[in-house]
Amino acid sequence: MSFEVLLALATFAAVSSVTPGPNNIMLMTSGVNFGFRRTIPHMLGIELGFGLLLLAVGAGLGALLHSVPGLQLVMKVASAAYLLWLAWKIAFSKASAEPAAGAERPITFGQAALFQVVNPKAWAMALVAMGAYVSAKAPVLSMLVVVAAFLIVGIPTAVIWTGFGMGLRTFLADPRRLRIFNLVMGLALVATLWPLLR
Repeated sequence: MSFEVLLALATFAAVSSVTPGPNNIMLMTSGVNFGFRRTIPHMLGIELGFGLLLLAVGAGLGALLHSVPGLQLVMKVASAAYLLWLAWKIAFSKASAEPAAGAERPITFGQAALFQVVNPKAWAMALVAMGAYVSAKAPVLSMLVVVAAFLIVGIPTAVIWTGFGMGLRTFLADPRRLRIFNLVMGLALVATLWPLLR
């Protein structure tokens, strides 16, 4: 992989990873509601899940998805249903000062990893990255380079979004503000469904 291609890949990975999407919205919300330490499994789950999704797409899952139109529809419906459920949970989660708050838990490592299977932004990123940056001359090596590029930028990006949520904790210490924030984040997560509807 030439330096120019590597630079283009790094730029694509950075821009697509740092822009708002389901993962980043959920990380920021988790940072607000649960703090940095309790969000670490969520962050690591995203990275592992997305890395595995990249490898699966590069190994042929992306081509299979394109060749079976019914499978695309199933994926879209599953993605939409799961995102709506998550949006509902986020929007109506209890503020930390409320009595039932002890029942609330952050997303686990496994849940975050599995979420990548129905995350429309993750699929779009994986399909574009593997289609544009995997070389026919060295497919395995270039796939591994793509995965490494996303891991290198993905971990700091997850930390930034979680940290942004942590920065809002003082402002959102008021349960009413936190309820409004959670509702807005739930609606923002619903808005990420727009690419599925086009």
